[in-house]
Amino acid sequence: MDDKKTQVSTPLIDRILEAERLIRPHVRETLVEKSDVLASPIAGDPAATAVWLKCENLQHTGSFKLRGALNKVLSLPPDALARGVVTASTGNHGRGMAHALSVVGARGTIYLPTTALAGKVAALRRYPSVALELHGEESGATEIFARRTAEERGQVYISPYNDLDVIAGQGTIGLELDRQCPALDAVFISVGGGGLISGIAAALRARRPGVRVIGCWPENSQALYASLQAGRIVDVPEQPTLSDATAGGVEPGAITFELARELVDESVLVSEDEIADALRLLVAEHHLVVEGAAAVAVAAYRKTAARHAGQSVAIVLCGGNIAYPTLKSVLCG
Repeated sequence: MDDKKTQVSTPLIDRILEAERLIRPHVRETLVEKSDVLASPIAGDPAATAVWLKCENLQHTGSFKLRGALNKVLSLPPDALARGVVTASTGNHGRGMAHALSVVGARGTIYLPTTALAGKVAALRRYPSVALELHGEESGATEIFARRTAEERGQVYISPYNDLDVIAGQGTIGLELDRQCPALDAVFISVGGGGLISGIAAALRARRPGVRVIGCWPENSQALYASLQAGRIVDVPEQPTLSDATAGGVEPGAITFELARELVDESVLVSEDEIADALRLLVAEHHLVVEGAAAVAVAAYRKTAARHAGQSVAIVLCGGNIAYPTLKSVLCG
């Protein structure tokens, strides 16, 4: 195993194991479903290739984000919780935070961009544990403002991805994959800020160092991908995408940049048409409703499937919180 990868993942695996202990009573060990439909196009015998769907769309709050939020909140001292916490989110992280704060009986403020989807905002308004504030049109700007506001008020800011406790919570998915998949050669993971892929990669690197970690991006929103290519965090133009949960920039100084650079083995970009096709396949063949970000990972696998013939592959379905009008549009054209 590469020395740099060992240096990065060793302290993280300790955090991930502690996160597993903390959050296990409050989260589902989501099922993995075997997909012969996805395996069969690349091998005459579907049994020759195993494709596993890790169904985080069935997690409480409909997204993996609950894991990181819970781990961070459960790690905070009582005095910090008493002052209230602050975060920024386009929806899923915010909902995870709201649920986590409800678990411990604390309160917080969530800052959202003005472009956040109405359905996700409405879902957040159902939680009495949080107050909502709208600021900025782009999630990166919202994050910077929320962090500055928390510092001025003496409150803890909880990043959706730029926080080791949050990353460790997401890494518990890697521990579950290790338990659930008898063999595993590669895992496909959608990428936004990089917290999910960093956590899962660190867990798998420690448990199964031979597994290839494949980052999946929509062509229309690829901030971390472009940053990795440039060797530094850069701003890139954003276009509308079905993968709204991964959209937005990367915070300056984000620890996920270095983690992704060390732990991600391969990157795949997919088009909006490929995302829509993958979403339709999951509904039609598996009766699974997922959001665009989850379909990104499926689309990336389908795009590179020939390279994985005869292998065991996991695809993380990161969430299922798709707006009904969006789902209807994709399914009905």
